Amino acid sequence: MAYHLVSIDSPQCAVGCKDGQLICKTAEGERKLPLEDVASIIITSFSASIHSELFLQAAKQGVALIICESFKPISLVLPANRSTDTLLSRALLRLTPRIRAHLWKKTIDAKCQNQFALAEHIAPQDKLLTNLRDTAFGRKPHKESLCAKTFWQIFGRSLKDESFVRDRARGGLNHLLNYGYAVLLSTVLQKLLGVGLDPTFGIAHVPRERSTPLAYDLMEPFRPCVEWRVVQWVQQHPETPTWEVTKEYRKWVTGFPLERVDYLDLTLEIRGVIEGVVRSFRKAVTENQPRHYKPWTPKNIKWAG
Repeated sequence: MAYHLVSIDSPQCAVGCKDGQLICKTAEGERKLPLEDVASIIITSFSASIHSELFLQAAKQGVALIICESFKPISLVLPANRSTDTLLSRALLRLTPRIRAHLWKKTIDAKCQNQFALAEHIAPQDKLLTNLRDTAFGRKPHKESLCAKTFWQIFGRSLKDESFVRDRARGGLNHLLNYGYAVLLSTVLQKLLGVGLDPTFGIAHVPRERSTPLAYDLMEPFRPCVEWRVVQWVQQHPETPTWEVTKEYRKWVTGFPLERVDYLDLTLEIRGVIEGVVRSFRKAVTENQPRHYKPWTPKNIKWAG
């Protein structure tokens, strides 16, 4: 059964297919996997050579090829029969407002609880923690905006920046966050396309030209992972002039999908957790049952040090 989402991220490699086997050759050696067990191949390598036979055999097996630039999906190559299979998209479009609201509530609850877990970790004595906890685990209307306001106050104070305001257009810490969120968005997009979900059909974010609202929706609970990465960087580089998106910072933040967090009963890379969440969302959509959707929450969380 085609199940695996295969990520090809070696800096230089040759990817091909022979005798029904997906083959990836690198300087370290050769790895093989039966192509019939593969659902999608995500190529993030900066310099990969792709043999034409792979395109042909992948099409015959119904395997999608997702080719990325700077980790962002740029090209999606689908078999002709799969590109016209709209059952999953129809299921997503048929979701009732009640189910959409339920899915979004689960997403926001997870995001707010993750924000609280991070805030408690970086500023355990902050006087606003009680308010943040009550809001994150409560049922207040507009809890997302209320939690965000409190969280960013704690975030700024923990980094000795009392005047910090979260604003995409501002510099400093905001530039660091913006770049990290872009890496997160790319990772979520990879997994959405990998399981066949069309990211242009979201559950809460408003669709715009060339936007991917479903990716914006499902990335929300993972934003604190980026924020924790930024905290670590700033703690190691306390001088304000270094709070710019340098080559060193880009290398640092692009490694966060490989950090390990708890999800369900396992400790996995964030990249793997995102895949698990996306798969659970897909099942919720296809079966029209929100209970199958399992967003990542801070239960038994262990922030990487």
